Amino acid sequence: MDDNEQQLLHLVFGGELDSLTGVRFRDLENLDVVGVYPNYQTAYTAWKSKAQQTVDNAHMRYFIVHLHKLLNPDADS
Repeated sequence: MDDNEQQLLHLVFGGELDSLTGVRFRDLENLDVVGVYPNYQTAYTAWKSKAQQTVDNAHMRYFIVHLHKLLNPDADS
């Protein structure tokens, strides 16, 4: 990442859901925190890799959280 590039943090995490229709995790203590990434593209690459590794478990879901929007909700990007 270039020193002048804006840092837009993204969190990738996942876990097994109670049902296929909601977003309630079966076991919060066993959430898989994949990592925090400096931009969406690297977060998406990590998300896609984890999602593909768990494709056989329909209840396993991974998410990308836009941390930069939580840290600075008034920013334009």
